Amino acid sequence: MRTSAIVFALVLSMSGSAFAQDWTEYQNNQDGFKINFPGQPKVTETTWKTQFDYTLPARVYSAERGRERYSLTVVDYNGLEPQGVARRKACPPGAEPCIGSDLSGPGFWKHDVRGALIYASFKYIQRDAKVTHFLWSHEDLVEGLQLQLTNNADQSRTFVYISMHEMKLYVLEGTVPKGYPPPALIQQSMGYVDKDGNGIRYQTIYSNEIYGLRDREPPSHGGGGAGRGAGAGGQGQGRGGGRRGGGAGAAEQP
Repeated sequence: MRTSAIVFALVLSMSGSAFAQDWTEYQNNQDGFKINFPGQPKVTETTWKTQFDYTLPARVYSAERGRERYSLTVVDYNGLEPQGVARRKACPPGAEPCIGSDLSGPGFWKHDVRGALIYASFKYIQRDAKVTHFLWSHEDLVEGLQLQLTNNADQSRTFVYISMHEMKLYVLEGTVPKGYPPPALIQQSMGYVDKDGNGIRYQTIYSNEIYGLRDREPPSHGGGGAGRGAGAGGQGQGRGGGRRGGGAGAAEQP
């Protein structure tokens, strides 16, 4: 019995090491994030239709691990204002829903930014799935929304974290089959970097609808944040040894 127990412990240890090696920290300076993926993600160029029917450029970073699926969609809202200005110029006189105001911005582009997190969440709520968890949260003090869903057809589970930083929308999704451990690891590893690859860790909560729109200057921050060391990985490169847990509100909910 003692020998069997030792062998079983060794098998568990080897399996755990193999699992850890599957996940590496991937950092992309251009899109301003670092995150753990099961291997090098595939990058797909696409577009994103906003709440107010603007079309924005986006990239999808995706990876699979057996039957598990993971993705991060990054939508660049930085080019939204010129589209709003152009729309207002084409509006007929007196068409306020098209024109906008000082508060909403020309063509309602500012309101489009303010509602981006909720609109992205609504896309998931519309799925044929039961929403079991929907709360405000944050990763590295960047505010976001957290959803958990169970698919009505196959009972697969999807964990979603949606945030916005410096006018970029991040939609993070992990889906696993019924009976699998919850796909929370990828969310817990989410972090943000500046254009030089330095990790960002704010001293207070960052809200894009305030700081991204520059209603106020962003709060101060230091290097670090999620992961191991600021700027250690270049754009589009993977790095081993990323953070494996500790994200706020990332625990599985019933």
